[in-house]
Amino acid sequence: MKCSARGCKEQAAWALRWNNPKIHEPDRRKVWLACEAHREHLADFLAARGFLREIDRSLDA
Repeated sequence: MKCSARGCKEQAAWALRWNNPKIHEPDRRKVWLACEAHREHLADFLAARGFLREIDRSLDA
């Protein structure tokens, strides 16, 4: 699977599980995939909005 960062073609190594509490049920999780280079950037983006729930090395979405 490929990284979710725009334009990135690297293989994903991380699953960033998130939800938007204004529109999603509390137990719902959406997943962005991240390569090593983009994990921190994508996690920071989600965390700044209060959306980030978990970061997992396993890619089992």
